Amino acid sequence: MKIGIPREALEGETRVAVVPGMIATLKKSKHEVFVETGAGERASFTDREYQDAGATIVNDSRELYRASEVVLKFQPPRLHPQAGVHEAELLAEGAALICFMEPHLYPDALRKLAARKITGFAMDYVPRLTRAQTMDALSSISTIIGYKAVLVAAYHLGKFFPLLMTAAARFRRRT
Repeated sequence: MKIGIPREALEGETRVAVVPGMIATLKKSKHEVFVETGAGERASFTDREYQDAGATIVNDSRELYRASEVVLKFQPPRLHPQAGVHEAELLAEGAALICFMEPHLYPDALRKLAARKITGFAMDYVPRLTRAQTMDALSSISTIIGYKAVLVAAYHLGKFFPLLMTAAARFRRRT
């Protein structure tokens, strides 16, 4: 199967659907993996890391979508800023798209996918059950976001967190 990892079209999106460490797993299963130039850049992964892992780097987003039987991304399909068309129109007819789709929020995107006979898998609709745990990306993403939120909040707080436990002592907030 030919799997495509595009650069996210949403301004400010820093995530990438597949990190270089996962390329070997996909290649081991006999998949060809195409990564758009700069797809991992905002997540601090270089094209060289993807290439070293066995992915083929593709310079043009239209070419990546056209060559892929399955496209993995984070955001729902939207107007592609460089291509000037909706991402659903870039996908090859009959391809599959796996992403966080939020189908109730993007009915127009779903109609475009259906019109092109594209199978869509909404990762946000994978049930949070034990038997589906290996596919539960939403819990993983939520955990990471929650962890980072605390770090960002601590940075912006501008003072020491109360009740910090250390080997030497415990710091308490003064009342």
